[in-house]
Parts: sequence; structure tokens; C-alpha cells
Amino acid sequence: MTPTEVWLVAGLGNPGPAYAGHRHNVGYLVADELVSRLGASFRAHKSGRADVVEGRIGATGTDAARIVLARARCYMNESGGPIKALTAFYKIPADRLVVIHDELDIPFGTLRVKLGGGDNGHNGLRSVRSALGTGDFYRVRVGIGRPPGREDVSDHVLGNYSAAERRELPFHVVRAADAVESLITDGLATTQQTYNTATT
Repeated sequence: MTPTEVWLVAGLGNPGPAYAGHRHNVGYLVADELVSRLGASFRAHKSGRADVVEGRIGATGTDAARIVLARARCYMNESGGPIKALTAFYKIPADRLVVIHDELDIPFGTLRVKLGGGDNGHNGLRSVRSALGTGDFYRVRVGIGRPPGREDVSDHVLGNYSAAERRELPFHVVRAADAVESLITDGLATTQQTYNTATT
């Protein structure tokens, strides 16, 4: 990595207060945590389809990595268009894109970082892969676990965290934000070794 490289970090979710507490919106929460670390606030990008923050993480001065943090202003299943527009605007290739999203097949309290792969039924990932024409971008997969019993999967994903989960959620959001920073500053192998483990 060189100081001139710019990374795009996009948290997936659905906009508006009605969705704010849903499991599907954990990507937004992690993006918010990263923005708070920069001491900044999201602002509308000129494309009109996303909110962004530009900053640096890691080392101080010109050696710090340049990042653009983003949240699309559209619903999850339309995330690809705004993200593609941002990659074009900032001239960011797919291999410097990090997408943060919820993951059903990973238990709550667990995190996985990877490069590439399919969408595994995730509408946001499907939209991003379709818009970019590739799946070769980084993913920070934040576990939400599958629903217990016979609860419908959609109801689980588009539902609020349980009271017990809400107590633990801030810790997991911080850890996911740490993983994003590690990925950009230390690389994939180091990040996977440190963060691809259960925390509970």
C-alpha cells in the first residue's frame, strides 16, 4: 500500500429510523463507528445517492491510509449503484473496496473477513456484485446468526436485536471497526488471523 491509494469502505443497511435497530443494518453501525473515530460526520456526496466521509487511518501524516467511508441512501437491494458511482468518482478498483454487512451463517458475536466470493443470498452483496461486474472485493462479515426455531429468516434479518444481543452489540461493532482498520493497514492475512474467531 502507498499513501496515494484510496480505499472505499461501505457499510450496508437500509436508511431511515424505522430500520436503524435491525440486524440487517449492522453495516451502517460499523460505518458510524469508523466515522466517529475520525471525529467527523457523514455528508451528502455530490452524486446524491450516498453519504460519505473522507479521512485517514493508521499511521499519522502522509503515511496514513486514505479512506472514503460511505453509506448508500437507498435500500439494501439497490446498494450497488451508489457504490459503483463512488468507485468511479474516486477511481477506486474493486480490490480496494471493503463492504461491511450482516451475515446469517455466522453466529452472533463472530466476525469473518474475506476477499471475494458469492453473495450467499444477501441482497446487498448481490446488488454490489452485479453493479461492479465482480465479486472480488473485501467483505467484513458481521455475524447475526440464523433465527431460532421456526422464525422466518426475513423477520429475523429485518428485526431488532434481542435485549441480550443489544447489550453485547457495541463491543462487536467496535471489533468490526477495528477489523476494517486492520485490513487496510495490516493486510488480509494478519486481519484474518486476529479477527476470524468467535468472541463469545
